[in-house]
Amino acid sequence: MEGLLILWSETGLANFDFGQLVMITVGCCLLFLAIRKGFEPLLLLPIGFGAILANIPNAGFTEPGGVLYYVYYVGIESGIFPLLIFMGVGAMTDFGALIANPRTLWLGAAAQFGIFATLFGAILLNLVPGMEFSLADAASIAIIGGADGPTAIFLASRLSPDLLGAIAVAAYSYMALVPIIQPPIMKLLTNEQERKIEMQQLRHVSKTEKIIFPLAVLMMAILFLPSATPLVGMFCLGNLMRECGVVDRLSNTAQNELINIVTIFLGLAVGSKLQAESFLKFETLGILVLGAVAFSIGTAAGVLMAKLLNKYSKDNINPLIGAAGVSAVPMAARVVNKVGLDSNPHNFLLMHAMGPNVAGVLGSAVAAGVLLALVG
Repeated sequence: MEGLLILWSETGLANFDFGQLVMITVGCCLLFLAIRKGFEPLLLLPIGFGAILANIPNAGFTEPGGVLYYVYYVGIESGIFPLLIFMGVGAMTDFGALIANPRTLWLGAAAQFGIFATLFGAILLNLVPGMEFSLADAASIAIIGGADGPTAIFLASRLSPDLLGAIAVAAYSYMALVPIIQPPIMKLLTNEQERKIEMQQLRHVSKTEKIIFPLAVLMMAILFLPSATPLVGMFCLGNLMRECGVVDRLSNTAQNELINIVTIFLGLAVGSKLQAESFLKFETLGILVLGAVAFSIGTAAGVLMAKLLNKYSKDNINPLIGAAGVSAVPMAARVVNKVGLDSNPHNFLLMHAMGPNVAGVLGSAVAAGVLLALVG
């Protein structure tokens, strides 16, 4: 009888608490969104599975010696995983649209307004009973507005590791919901005539320009914002490998095998932080709400900046492309193209939107560097 009691005490049924069951349900919801809805499946699937593993009682996945503990320690706490992801994204990114139309840098910069507006919003949330966010916490929450998962993870792991799970889930969830969140904002801030604007074909960008550009971006970061160089530097390295034409094997590895392997472990590491005791707090709701506000403000700021540029520019600029200033590459650009085609079947905005989209990646990395320099 005593042996049966010991055996029962070691089962999950005897040790589950309500919070763990809730978080396992959350993990299953993330799996559903990834598999059934196709929302950022490459990240939401391992994050959801990691959340399930992290909340299994007596399994020890997240304790010292557990596999998720070491995955988090090696990849997230050290900052390696987000940096490797950035290198892979750089290897997959074509800067040609941005080089051909450098004015779109303004759109990528404007879209980061959501980050700094939300920084103040997070600080003001301290006035709400039950909310306690330090300046470092506020900075980590604010970066969600850049719609850049690796950047959000990188900054949160440096400033607020306890909030990493909620921040990562919010960042990737809103990235996945770009096709739902952005179109209403874009249509609200533009009229039918503006959405029909057709833009001139982009000029051809030479190989030399594409090689020089990442080096120039890195040099600017070194001179003016060294704290941003870990992210910007790895992004530029990946892009240089893509464009130089002499290391195709390295470029292909960064674009495929390496980024795929890192993505699996990055998702599991983030999921390991979705433990009931750290996630099921009142502050988590504030993070999710502020993340949505940040993303919406960033989208709106990009569209309004594009309207301003169109007003004073010699060449037509469709205000819709400003929404791509958030760095959800390339989904935001695809959404812009779809909304443009809905208004004008001959209006192909994809390549034009890639300019601010790429600028948004750089902008979010720079914003993270600014916050790290001010708060870290």
